[in-house]
Amino acid sequence: MVDETLKYKIGITLIKGIGNNLAKNLIAYVGSAEGVFSEKKQHLAKIPGIGETLSSEIVSQNVLARAEQEIEFIEKNKIQPFYFTDRDYPFRLKECADSPIMIYTKGNCDLNAGKFVGIVGTRNATETGKENCKQLIADLAAAQPNTIIVSGLAYGVDICAHKAALDYNLPTIGVVGHGLDRIYPAAHRPTAVKMLQDGALLTEYLSQTNPDRQNFVQRNRIIAGLCDATVVIESAIKGGALITAEAANDYNRDVFTFPGRVTDEWSAGCNALIKNNKASLIESADDLLRFMNWEKQNVSASSSIQTALFLELSDEEQTVVSVLRQHTDGLQLNELSILLEKPVSRISSMLLEMEFKGVVKCLPGNLYKIIK
Repeated sequence: MVDETLKYKIGITLIKGIGNNLAKNLIAYVGSAEGVFSEKKQHLAKIPGIGETLSSEIVSQNVLARAEQEIEFIEKNKIQPFYFTDRDYPFRLKECADSPIMIYTKGNCDLNAGKFVGIVGTRNATETGKENCKQLIADLAAAQPNTIIVSGLAYGVDICAHKAALDYNLPTIGVVGHGLDRIYPAAHRPTAVKMLQDGALLTEYLSQTNPDRQNFVQRNRIIAGLCDATVVIESAIKGGALITAEAANDYNRDVFTFPGRVTDEWSAGCNALIKNNKASLIESADDLLRFMNWEKQNVSASSSIQTALFLELSDEEQTVVSVLRQHTDGLQLNELSILLEKPVSRISSMLLEMEFKGVVKCLPGNLYKIIK
């Protein structure tokens, strides 16, 4: 059943002059997406960043008819829409200030389960780059079969990553720079169709949106925001992969890259990332797993934590310990918030207190684990 307020949620994304950040501010002031369209013009005009022009655009409600048209497309094509406050909206993406108000997906993939790795690079991938990409994914599949590979469905490294993920039975998500009424490039349609079985296609754009160049720059931030780690396989000194890496750094996410010879055009961007301390050098999946603390660990019964020993823990803190004991690979803050059904602010406060008590530790990749 489609949310009755979906029309207003989509409508906000259609108002000219209102981007994601301003839209979130507007919704926060008014209280809801539906409320934005029922608010009086004079009240809207007083909201910071809105003013007379935008308030007139909002109250005219010309965008709602287009929103209703999009809902028809969503229902007909079994598209899943996610609003930025929805429980199932990707929690990693929700942490990013400029995350989309709405995203749309088609396929079968839990956007909040597993370890998300973005793999990006040049469209002019060399044979060495392709081999590095395939081997990385093969080794990740063997060591961490709950890994989800995220890329952009473009030529070169992107499509190599998607195909390798399919070959090694890993779910893979393609973040596209257009609506879900088309596949671009068309040559990648067969791969995209296969991805839907256990993965997904994802976009912030409505149907009938053309694959314009600026859209692909915008979608790069979504790849970075969705992922725990981003790997740049190959890149020239300029390119979309470096934009993705820059976004990942801005989001305080881990970035990795394969080095190359100083004379290689398609390694220049990777070498620059390493030189400028914007990416960690890796040569294999083992390096990535070690950096991210995703290595398999054999936990003996004698090393398990006995909650009862922590007599200084509150009932809430003991609940956190119990949950973390069930997830030996660790959990991120938002994952704990979802599992415990408590606000992120409350969980964050408890985890900090528990760190002081020496019960939990925060690891790279923003993972929280019990101290053995």
